[in-house]
Amino acid sequence: MRWAVGTRVVVRYREGEGFRDALGTLLEVAPDHVTIEARRGIVRVEADTMVTGKVVPPARW
Repeated sequence: MRWAVGTRVVVRYREGEGFRDALGTLLEVAPDHVTIEARRGIVRVEADTMVTGKVVPPARW
């Protein structure tokens, strides 16, 4: 993954029988996971659960 820490991203990942999205600022990129600061707090998404992800524009305030 070539995302830079500090970039705003959205990642869709499998959780149980469904899917969740993590939208926020990328805090960490590792070979086996990413960590995102989302509205609901810090979210760690394991690489083997990721379905898709992309860089998104900054939030509008």
